Amino acid sequence: MSGAEILSLVGIIIGLAVLVVLVMKGINIYVVAFIASIIVAVFGRMNLYEALKTDYMASFASFVQNYWLIFLTGALMGKIYEITNGAKSIARVIVKLFGKKYALVSIPLACGILAYGGVSVYVVSFAVFPIALEVFHEADLPRNYIPAALCFGCSTFAMVAPGAPQIQNAIPSSAVGEDLMAGMVVGFISCGVILVVGCFALMRMVAAQKAKGASFIAKPMDVFSDEDTKLPHPLIAFIPLIVTIILINVKINGQVICQLETGVLAGSVLALIMMWKYQDPSKLLGHVGDTCKSSLNAICNTSAVVAFGGVVKLAPAFAAVVNAMLNIPGPKILSLAIATTVLAGICGSASGGCGIASPLLGPAFVNMGIPAGVVARTISISSAALDSLPHNGYIVTVCNGLCNETHKDCYKPVFVVTVLVPFIGTLVAVALFSMFPNLP
Repeated sequence: MSGAEILSLVGIIIGLAVLVVLVMKGINIYVVAFIASIIVAVFGRMNLYEALKTDYMASFASFVQNYWLIFLTGALMGKIYEITNGAKSIARVIVKLFGKKYALVSIPLACGILAYGGVSVYVVSFAVFPIALEVFHEADLPRNYIPAALCFGCSTFAMVAPGAPQIQNAIPSSAVGEDLMAGMVVGFISCGVILVVGCFALMRMVAAQKAKGASFIAKPMDVFSDEDTKLPHPLIAFIPLIVTIILINVKINGQVICQLETGVLAGSVLALIMMWKYQDPSKLLGHVGDTCKSSLNAICNTSAVVAFGGVVKLAPAFAAVVNAMLNIPGPKILSLAIATTVLAGICGSASGGCGIASPLLGPAFVNMGIPAGVVARTISISSAALDSLPHNGYIVTVCNGLCNETHKDCYKPVFVVTVLVPFIGTLVAVALFSMFPNLP
């Protein structure tokens, strides 16, 4: 590397460090991403005005243009399931089916089914939390493990499974021209491994705490759900989710019935019609307006990180960095997995990691002869590991905001089931893809 490239590499490293540290300290992501971009541009001797005005904003705007409708329709689906209590209906019936003995399995499974159906992970968490609180209270399980149960169900196996209408599945697929079912066989096997290993790990950790005398200790703000709340029948609540999955994945003459945004919107409308009587029509437009605001805020948060990546990719050292990632010793698909999960960890976001890795690394690995479906599924699954570090926005929201737990009390089990376990699933995917690259 030349002296200019080495200086640029130092700038990239410092910029990434600043991004991680300041986000963990709670500084606004827009400010942090802008500061980190300036550092990269200055060290790379780039035209600062052009780096921010053109490179940063072009990447920011491009991500919004390409994916806002996905964020919007997903948020709309979530809002409808929130205001109609459809999410609670599904979660409650699953919990009842498993009973107290398998409470730790029922909560992640309820979250996973809702997330796989297209409901926003934030909405799923807020909808299932009151039910998890009841279950943990009745089963006398340590309260500080609720965040792990929620985060595991929402942000691992269901988020990246083939066919899931989640942004972490959509970005890699579209980047290499594949559909949402890309890498289906290995994808389902890997996600199944994540589900089984994660549930086992969660149950073992709780059992160890119970053996030490841990029990449920309520917090002053805890309010237990009202069993008399009028909920739609679980079957009615399930139907729109099933219809959504069919619309965006089933093909006729080689073409899916609906594009992702259209299918999720159709499922949302169907959910609203079928559960109309469980919401207040006079507040509907207000809910839609709130959904537009929240989805725009969500995608702009991710776009700020992706835009930082847009500056990084034009830095003098970036070509050398990409070349190093492409030449990590071992199977090429392992290099892709490592690069993606590292980027997701740096961003503190699976979608942010996908947003950077997919357009930059996806086509490069396809050009190396790796099937596009393998590339898409590898990026998707590997984005679900290091993304869940302490500075991840979703983790902070669930642990501190929703569950009112500190990172000190609850993050260790969260780390096990949302970082270590998905990493195991990623290794399974890499191994299977390496041995059987031509599986559908």
